[in-house]
Amino acid sequence: MRPATRRETVRGPAGDIECAVDEPQGAARGIALIAHPHPLYGGTLDNKVVQTLARALVELGYAAWRPNFRGVGRSEGAYDEGRGEVEDLAAVLEHVRAEHPVLAGFSFGAAMQAKLAARVAAQRLALVGIAVNHFAAPAVPAGTLLIHGERDETVPLAAVRAWAQPQNLPVIVVPGADHFFHHKLPELRLAVTGNWDSAAHA
Repeated sequence: MRPATRRETVRGPAGDIECAVDEPQGAARGIALIAHPHPLYGGTLDNKVVQTLARALVELGYAAWRPNFRGVGRSEGAYDEGRGEVEDLAAVLEHVRAEHPVLAGFSFGAAMQAKLAARVAAQRLALVGIAVNHFAAPAVPAGTLLIHGERDETVPLAAVRAWAQPQNLPVIVVPGADHFFHHKLPELRLAVTGNWDSAAHA
């Protein structure tokens, strides 16, 4: 991601969990845990959307932790259909002793963070391209930042709006963006940083 990025290893329920960590300048205002897209379809902690989320959250003053799910990179274990992946995220939070963390994620990772938020008292959620048409995602807290591409071909915008509407949760739409935000990463970053404080008081 950048020269200051360091690698950490956390012990998880299926073995070692590889993490990339980026720190803000000065004291961090908290911990942000960022989950990557589907492990079986090329999702890793180095995914461009995940890196963009990390940059935005570091800019906002958080220490950003990006784990590789089990079976990805140097993380041990094998894909567990979304069950063990939530346990991996919880293990990283326990390791960093994060109280009221920010939970962020992209696609599959966003759905996993919605599940984790049902068990953890999170400060905020930032969910990008949440895969509600592929994985059951529970309702999330008010103030969740929900960002989606206008032209997402993997998770239709209509599906996300249908999931968000009963929760009275606004969807921030990035015009012209596909699922992976090709050529739209600066707009994604601004959607996070520019809406962070307003979404907190929604």
